[in-house]
Amino acid sequence: MTATTSTHTRIEPGILYFGTPVVLISTENEDGSVNLAPMSSAFWLGWRAMLGLSTRSKTAKNMRRTGECVLNLPSDSLAPAVDRLALTTGENPVPPRKIDRGYRFEPDKFDLAGLTPAPSETVAPPRVAECPVVMEAVVEAEHLVAENDEAQRGGVVAFEVRIQRVHVHEQIRLPGTSDRIDPDAWRPLIMSFQQFYGLGPQVHPSTLARIPEHLYRGPDIERSRCA
Repeated sequence: MTATTSTHTRIEPGILYFGTPVVLISTENEDGSVNLAPMSSAFWLGWRAMLGLSTRSKTAKNMRRTGECVLNLPSDSLAPAVDRLALTTGENPVPPRKIDRGYRFEPDKFDLAGLTPAPSETVAPPRVAECPVVMEAVVEAEHLVAENDEAQRGGVVAFEVRIQRVHVHEQIRLPGTSDRIDPDAWRPLIMSFQQFYGLGPQVHPSTLARIPEHLYRGPDIERSRCA
């Protein structure tokens, strides 16, 4: 097939969110209360995660101030709870840009979502008990996004966080192992173009899976044991 016979059509979508896991980020507010915010601009590299956030969000402000957070990964069954947090903010008063989009201030997001806070081991913000996967993390670096564009400069930041603890529900552990997740049991909540989805069954065996998982273990795991 050549360029002249391509079946592609050129489009300009407002967002390019083709499907990523939903993360509920818990952070500590200035008064010691907790903010809980859903996001889906996240990916993992070893025991580090990159989190794309607006610099004006309460979550970003809390992470910059405290240097820590908890990444709670909901299963697809928790979609209603996550959706109850939509259009809420921990900022009071609500910024004008969020008022225009229909946001409202919510001081107790755990209660609103019907979720249960659980104490963390290495950071102040609590874990979400109902989430099958939770990861306590500390901020290692900030990477400013679109700094070469005057119109966007200072608006978006990618936080690099290092994981210090990983906690999982027993139901998603791979039988016969101590440190592996069963991908057939783990069903993350996925957001694709502002809609909620789950994962389907495996569609094809992966050649990459022939590599033993322990070969990916990096120095951050050893470092986490000292936290």
